[in-house]
Amino acid sequence: MDIQAYMTRGVERVVRDALRATLRNPKESAYMLRFSAAAKAASRTREQYEREGLHVPPFLIASITSQCNLHCAGCYSRCNHATADTAPVRQLTGAQWRGIFEEAEALGVSFILLAGGEPLLRRDVIEAAGELPGIIFPIFTNGTFMDEAYFRIFDRCRNLLPVMSIEGEKRITDQRRGEGVYDQLVRNMDECQRRGLIFGASVTVTTENLHEVTSEAFLGSLAKKGCKAVIFVEFVPVTEESRHLAPGDAERACLQGEIERLRAVNEDMVYISFPGDEKSSGGCLAAGRGFFHINSHGGAEPCPFSPYSDINVRDTSLREALASPLFRQLRDGGYLLEDHAGGCVLYERRADVERLISSAAH
Repeated sequence: MDIQAYMTRGVERVVRDALRATLRNPKESAYMLRFSAAAKAASRTREQYEREGLHVPPFLIASITSQCNLHCAGCYSRCNHATADTAPVRQLTGAQWRGIFEEAEALGVSFILLAGGEPLLRRDVIEAAGELPGIIFPIFTNGTFMDEAYFRIFDRCRNLLPVMSIEGEKRITDQRRGEGVYDQLVRNMDECQRRGLIFGASVTVTTENLHEVTSEAFLGSLAKKGCKAVIFVEFVPVTEESRHLAPGDAERACLQGEIERLRAVNEDMVYISFPGDEKSSGGCLAAGRGFFHINSHGGAEPCPFSPYSDINVRDTSLREALASPLFRQLRDGGYLLEDHAGGCVLYERRADVERLISSAAH
């Protein structure tokens, strides 16, 4: 399995689909053409580092805040105590995040997914991201803080892509996220469409909503609102009580089949599955194989669902974080390559990850 070639093909497909989806939007298509050239240059940069012995993934996930105003049912971040109602003192500053983004661009990272908490609480970081057009920043937001100022920022900085979290239709969205959230999302989508702004939707796929969120009715309603990207995120259980919601092999195969069908019949929409069909990539893509995660305090973690870290970018470079002892052991020790029951392989083997952290500390 040539992971570098696999990830490069993945980036090329996303860029190709995005170009096709934005052909009718002059501002967006002009930006995507420029980004396509930047993505090719970034790919060459990653290939050069690969020859030097450093594997750089094209994706980075950055949780730019630990604060969130919602209490969504089954939220992995709150279950892991990574999210709170108020912002902790030790969060990275806007200037520190800007430095991380600049180093990521120099390494050849093409996409930085901004998450939280609720990322729109950090306007300083969002504005810093907007100044780096060589990277696309999908912003995974609950949508409740999208105001006039943000709409102006998104119009000015076409590399910022709001991706609004929605669980399906009104009943199931409000049931998980809170009463009134669905209606707010619809208003946001209408405003984006009115202004000619490209936006996406993030759907947490569970055993309970799989068929609704892949239905023609639901996806058709998003398309009519102007949505250009749907990111299906498989629910990852971080408590035993929520394990029944995690898609199993049958559900994951169904989801992947639906995504392949949708890509074939609807070229005006980009469809992405995360973590997607891991078997085709030779295992889990975390810990720097395909992506890694920086938490709001600067800790470099394998992924948001596996909140373990042995290095902090406050004290070191992003390049050194990619080569951290924990990441190396996870990649070289075969921990990411095993079959698992669904959800997250590192959650399944969390005792082993904790043991690796403990042994490194001693």
